[in-house]
Amino acid sequence: MDQVITAPPRRPPSHPGEPVRAGRAEGSLGPPLRIAMLAPPWISVPAQGYGGVESVVSALTEALVARGHHVTLFCAPGSVSRATVVTLLAASHPDEIERSIYEVDHVGQAFDQIDLAIEGERFDVVHDHSGFTGLAMAGRLQTPMVHTLHGAFTPETASFYARHGHKAALVGISQAQLATAPPGLTPIAAIPNPIDLRAWPLQERKRDYLLWVGRITPEKGPQRAIAAARLVDVPLVLAGVVQPGHQEFFDREIAPHIDGSAVRYVGEISGAVKRSLFAHARGLLMPIRWAEPFGMVMIEALACGTPVIAFPEGAARDVIDDGRTGFLVADERGMADAIGHLHRIRPADCRDWVRRTCEVDLAAAAYERVYRAVAPRGLTRV
Repeated sequence: MDQVITAPPRRPPSHPGEPVRAGRAEGSLGPPLRIAMLAPPWISVPAQGYGGVESVVSALTEALVARGHHVTLFCAPGSVSRATVVTLLAASHPDEIERSIYEVDHVGQAFDQIDLAIEGERFDVVHDHSGFTGLAMAGRLQTPMVHTLHGAFTPETASFYARHGHKAALVGISQAQLATAPPGLTPIAAIPNPIDLRAWPLQERKRDYLLWVGRITPEKGPQRAIAAARLVDVPLVLAGVVQPGHQEFFDREIAPHIDGSAVRYVGEISGAVKRSLFAHARGLLMPIRWAEPFGMVMIEALACGTPVIAFPEGAARDVIDDGRTGFLVADERGMADAIGHLHRIRPADCRDWVRRTCEVDLAAAAYERVYRAVAPRGLTRV
């Protein structure tokens, strides 16, 4: 039976020993807001392994709390935050992502709680990251909604947003993503996904291996990363989850190359292991062949001072400053050639790009401006 569990504010274990900031931070743009943060129902916040949206939601939520706002995080069981945590389903569903029954159940229960908030405890704004249900039903809420576009525009999603996009303030995550938005859609702000640089160590001295991180799928290109690394005989570490439906691809295209030396597969990574692999890698390979709307792994690599070699697909063109933070190349041969030039990239330049573009306090301030633009006059004072 589904249940509602409201936990007291807890801090995430991301930064042991770091002091917790309380109250209104200097960077806040006005009186505190009551924010309902609606995460997806599939994976806990922050994600322990795969879960890019959940990691983004976690970083943003913690930054908003630090800025003095009162955030209620509606999320999957097992989540940890300094915000007020409310879980709505009895279990998380990492192997059933996009099953509509769980998304609808999660969003419906969240909307019920938002509607039932008593006077003085009402939310000023709902920030939706949950998928499609929240936006489609936003018109029934009295509270205004901000909806972050976490996916790429396809013919199907473009039609959806053309019909429902007017129900909320839409926020994109890259210019490349917004360039493919359907005509006539309400003007959309672009706020890059945030990262908390304190959690990602800058490493100036690199080891010899290359790194590929992601879901093991053809469009993400682990097979192309293997081909590029083999061309120049540089060791490659593959890290990522094999999700349902892709085991055959892994067995056919990836497994035959894994030998524990030239190609190592370490499975899904998280925590200190993940940070260490990113930090010490000679470079991250990003051989995608689809319109990736952001690519959080590129930001995580750059935060550690690790340059990225990518195909010019989707947001890679926004993220990679060619020749300064990495290289944009056309194919596997170009990727192999660029590997020989990685020593020209200064790790400090990679991290500085992230600091100026994606640092979490920048994103929190940008979202706060959006919240205040859509929230009704006479905001709740707390």
